[in-house]
Amino acid sequence: MNTRHFSQLPKPYVAYAKVVQGLIIKKPKGEKVLPQVEYVVDSLQVDQQHLRAYNEVCGFKNNGYIPAIYLAVLSQSLQMHMMTTEAFPFAILGLVHIRNQIKQTRKIGVNEKLTLSCAFGEVKPHDKGLQFDFVTTAKVGNDVVMEGLTTYLSRQKTDAQAAEKTKENPTPDYQVQAVWRVAENTGRRYAKVSGDFNLIHVHALTAKAFGFKQAIAHGMWSKARALASLTLPDAYEADVYFKLPMFLPSTVEFLTAQQAQTTDFLIRNEKSQKPHVSGVVKA
Repeated sequence: MNTRHFSQLPKPYVAYAKVVQGLIIKKPKGEKVLPQVEYVVDSLQVDQQHLRAYNEVCGFKNNGYIPAIYLAVLSQSLQMHMMTTEAFPFAILGLVHIRNQIKQTRKIGVNEKLTLSCAFGEVKPHDKGLQFDFVTTAKVGNDVVMEGLTTYLSRQKTDAQAAEKTKENPTPDYQVQAVWRVAENTGRRYAKVSGDFNLIHVHALTAKAFGFKQAIAHGMWSKARALASLTLPDAYEADVYFKLPMFLPSTVEFLTAQQAQTTDFLIRNEKSQKPHVSGVVKA
C-alpha cells in the first residue's frame, strides 16, 4: 500500500481538468484493478465557518460537534484526486453513487484535530456493471472516531449472474414525519459547501445535457437532510441506498419506522410515492 500525505485537503476543482481529459483519453479494456494507495491529511482542523454553512444547507444544528457525514463529504476531495492522479480503471464521468455507509464511534468536537484518510476498497460485480468502494477513516490521535464506505457503480456489460444479490427485507412500517419542499437551487447551494459541482446537480440546462429532464439533488445532501431530522445517538451507524433521482424542485415525504435501537427511514416523492433514498440508523 502506497501512502501520500497532505498538509491540507486538496482542492476538488484542481482535478476537474483531468476529469474533462477523460472524455478524450479512453480507459484501457481488460480487468479492472484499483490502485493500492491511501491518501492522508495528517492534521485537519475543521473550518468552522464552512461547517456552519454546511449545517445550514443540510439542516444540522451548530452544537459544537461535527456531523460524521460532513467528514465523509470532506473525503470526497481526496477521492476526486485519487481517481484523477492514480491509475484509476474507470471513466469518472458516468459513475453513479449508489450506497453510502458511515459509522461514528463518539461525538466529534469542532475543535479536535483529525487525521483523515481515504483508500480504495474492493471491485465487485453488480447486475448493471461493476461497483467499487472508497474507505474513509477519521482519527483523533490513535482513536478512530468515524469510518465511511462510499460505493460507486460503473455501468458496463458484465455477467449478471456473478453479481451479488441484495437480500430482500420486509418493508418497515413507515410513518410520514414531514413533507419537504426541496427548492430548485438546492443543488447549487449544496455544491458550494461540498465542492461537488457535477453538472447534473447545478442547473436544469446542464442536467439535460446528461439526459435528465431537470437538475437532481445530490444523494449526500438527501442523506444529510435525513440524518439532521433524526435524534442521533452519540455512537451510530447509518447505511443508505440511493434509489431514483430527486428532481429539483420537488415535494417529498420523509418517513421513519422505529424498532428498538434501529430507525429505518425513507425519502419518497409525495405524488408518485417512488423512493429516492432508503436507509437505516443503528445505535
